[in-house]
Amino acid sequence: LGGATGGYTTGPRVLIDLLRNKARPYLFSNTLAPSVAGASIEVFRMLSESSDLVEKLQSNVRQFRTAMASAGFKLSGHENCPIVPVMLGDARLASEFADEMLSRGIYVIGFSYPVVPKGAARIRVQLSAAHDAEQVQRCIDAFVDVGRAKGVIG
Repeated sequence: LGGATGGYTTGPRVLIDLLRNKARPYLFSNTLAPSVAGASIEVFRMLSESSDLVEKLQSNVRQFRTAMASAGFKLSGHENCPIVPVMLGDARLASEFADEMLSRGIYVIGFSYPVVPKGAARIRVQLSAAHDAEQVQRCIDAFVDVGRAKGVIG
């Protein structure tokens, strides 16, 4: 869960030894903070009691992906994943696009080389169950407006 403050791996001893010796990210890892471990336990408790948040997240993902694809945007990633790469190709375009979205109150991140391969610049959108349908639609509308203004879509 998370990933920003460390992580953990479980498995057979031979797998752990292999990862310690060969996994590049291991060199940069640190332990989970107690607050992250506690929050992770709470998330599992919440998910075991109700699927409401999962269903809301899935609905938000469907709404966003369907509307964005219909508008003509090229999307990457798995169709059920709440992290949606909106592919733009050009690094400057991705940066300018993200800046314009922020000026409209929508916080998204532009990714370009060396974070992603050259020519594969994108905007990263991360949907949440905390978003309501109106907020998702507002994001879609902003993407469409900026996409048309920048010539990304017709």
